[in-house]
Amino acid sequence: MRPILTLRDYTHDLIVHSHDHAQLVFGLSGALDFEVEGQGSQVRQQSFVVIPGGAHHACGSPDGSRCLVLDVPDGRWLSDSLGEHADASRRLLDLPARLSLDSRQSQLVSWLANSPVTDPLIAQQGAVLLLASLNHGKPAELATRRLPYAALDAHIEQYAAYPLQVADLARVAGLSTARLHARFVAECGQTPMDYIRSRRLHLAVQMLRDSVLPIGEIASRVGYSSQSAFSAAVLREFGASPGRLRRDSYDKRR
Repeated sequence: MRPILTLRDYTHDLIVHSHDHAQLVFGLSGALDFEVEGQGSQVRQQSFVVIPGGAHHACGSPDGSRCLVLDVPDGRWLSDSLGEHADASRRLLDLPARLSLDSRQSQLVSWLANSPVTDPLIAQQGAVLLLASLNHGKPAELATRRLPYAALDAHIEQYAAYPLQVADLARVAGLSTARLHARFVAECGQTPMDYIRSRRLHLAVQMLRDSVLPIGEIASRVGYSSQSAFSAAVLREFGASPGRLRRDSYDKRR
């Protein structure tokens, strides 16, 4: 059985995968760039990201970060361990999100991070306490705060080769530019323009891995007029050059 709670150090090496179980990643130090099902965010201290079971996600930390990770056991663990809290926990774990912690939740995360979480009893009880504390939020309110990410992502991908402004996304979301900016910062921990840049670069990496298009052509398709500027942006985002990412992908398929 895999550990329920673990302390993990993240580096510039990009992790891209999915797993059947749900996972919560709590920031302890540094900043961890995260994308879950196309939604970009950043995990820092006093925040966490929800990764539903089966959700495709990618993460990396150019400057290094440390996180407490809760891997939710499969099967009846939620029902057996959380009792009447189980349904609220299922709702929390059902949708990808980046959420903030209040002061008491942050203290609990910090206490667990400084405890021997390799002890199965501490890990089990600590995970139960942590999930129960998160259930005091109101799921309905969380749902109403969510932006229409699928429509925003589709718009960015459709017009990735052209100049995109915050006003373009605001029209898709039906919000003012100021309100959209505030909602993005609250939900994702990043500005709309940062989100556009991240989506473009993740689209570019997908093309690097899945096509034989020249790097300059891919740069143009995601809005970069200069291949050197594109390469520098990919290096900052993923810690590797476009050529290196393409070679790594090819090597993995061999």
